[in-house]
Amino acid sequence: MTVLTEHPAPQPKPDFEETGRSRADMIAFGAVVAVPLIAFVAAIPLAWGWGLLGWADLAIMVVFYTVSGLGVTVGFHRYFTHGSFKAKRPLKIALAVAGSLSLEMSVLDWVAVHRKHHKFSDKEGDPHSPWRFGTGFRNLNKGLLYAHMGWFFERDRVNRDKYAPDLANDPDVQKLHKAFIPLAYTSMLLPGLLGGLLTWSWLGILTGLFWGTFIRVGMLHHVTWSINSICHVFGEEEFEARDKSRQVWWLAIPSFGESWHNLHHADPTCARHGALKGQIDMSAAVIRIFEKLGWATDVRWPKAERLAAKRLG
Repeated sequence: MTVLTEHPAPQPKPDFEETGRSRADMIAFGAVVAVPLIAFVAAIPLAWGWGLLGWADLAIMVVFYTVSGLGVTVGFHRYFTHGSFKAKRPLKIALAVAGSLSLEMSVLDWVAVHRKHHKFSDKEGDPHSPWRFGTGFRNLNKGLLYAHMGWFFERDRVNRDKYAPDLANDPDVQKLHKAFIPLAYTSMLLPGLLGGLLTWSWLGILTGLFWGTFIRVGMLHHVTWSINSICHVFGEEEFEARDKSRQVWWLAIPSFGESWHNLHHADPTCARHGALKGQIDMSAAVIRIFEKLGWATDVRWPKAERLAAKRLG
């Protein structure tokens, strides 16, 4: 006689990792937020008062902003999080490296947080909704600050195995996740090194570090965080979505098209966020180049009928 044994049902994975962020992590996050803010205060007198902004500094800042910013928008966001296209392995690795240079998070942590955001967007469980504390002037201002950068100081880590199991089991992603700290140091120190080599001076090292690291990182972070805060409160609602995402035109260029956020939440896997006439989306243009080169395939471009079905008004 065969005895059937009952196996307990698998328990759902918790939302957060067992081990939260350490004190050292919190200090590092604080420095990443505070130092660029201090640099912003010093930027105007350094640039116009003392003339400490040369063409080499500007070139380094723009190149690093563009590479790391597109690494986040094209790589971390549209490719790794939402699978808007398939990438050849060299492109996959390059996008993960470029995104890591932003100093936001490792690719694995970034994706886990963002997928959790989409699952609970502007509801309980959303890691960074500006509506967290309710409506009204005071609550909304508190929520905007929290969504912009306050959430960054929570000690809990989103569970990677729950929200990004595909990446947690990807050997390339695991290696890049573990290499995040060396990549972060590279991102911080390389602009100064390039500044010194281009000008062959100690001053070039300092100004390259100031503009290419502190100002560049601060600008990129606040633009990225504005998608979490501003783009869930202000702007136009052009498409039907289950949250309060909005289209913010004046952030389109610095965010490489991410601020067409309402369409993104209406159709998350779409490779182009600025799909209407006149909406600039540099990330989509880069994906188009990758597609033409054969590096990206199965790109999920917007379809007219789907846009029409989601369009409001």
